[in-house]
Amino acid sequence: MVDLNALTRANARRWSNASLTRKAEAARAALRLYKAKARYQAVERETGVPWPAIAVIHERESSQDWRASLAQGDPWSRVSVHVPAGRGPFASWEAAAIDALVKCPPYLARHRDWSIAAALTALETYNGIGYAARGLPSPYLWSGTNQYRAGKYVRDGVYDPGKVDPQLGCAALMVALMELDPEISFAGTKIAKSASAGDSAKPSLTKPSKGSIGAFVIDLVRAILGRK
Repeated sequence: MVDLNALTRANARRWSNASLTRKAEAARAALRLYKAKARYQAVERETGVPWPAIAVIHERESSQDWRASLAQGDPWSRVSVHVPAGRGPFASWEAAAIDALVKCPPYLARHRDWSIAAALTALETYNGIGYAARGLPSPYLWSGTNQYRAGKYVRDGVYDPGKVDPQLGCAALMVALMELDPEISFAGTKIAKSASAGDSAKPSLTKPSKGSIGAFVIDLVRAILGRK
């Protein structure tokens, strides 16, 4: 049995110590997710699950494929065959996402504590607690940060300690999203990992912190558009 309170404390420590190891990749992914904020917010209104949590699950489960269900990445237009199996078909991505959060384990719509540590643990339970049972950081959360090096379940019940998860984890994606949108908050507390306590200006898409992911994204967009 995994002690979820202990897991939450561990995730709080990891979050405090986390830094991105794939900054450019995280910035590009976060910008994609940020552009779909309105769609994620529509699901948030129906479920109570914060839109950034929905966004990072979408990226992990299907690389933000709008044809794939939030539950497990199967096409939402057909009955799902992977766990949770037997869901659908649905009329839209949003309808499938609401079903995944409301009617499928671990029932994230019932979750009430969205402080950052509890949010990370909720996201970990969405994928499964096999890593926690081994006392290991889950790549579902920590891939792309200094809190993860290697180790991955390559299929159900089969763990490969040398396998590196190629996807960015939810925590890495949230760090990058918070750089783009300073209004993101968990349990009413705004979290900006790059801003120091003495900073008077908040990072944003128009005035990002120097050296932040937001600044990187602005430079990337300007380069694409040919601006100086």
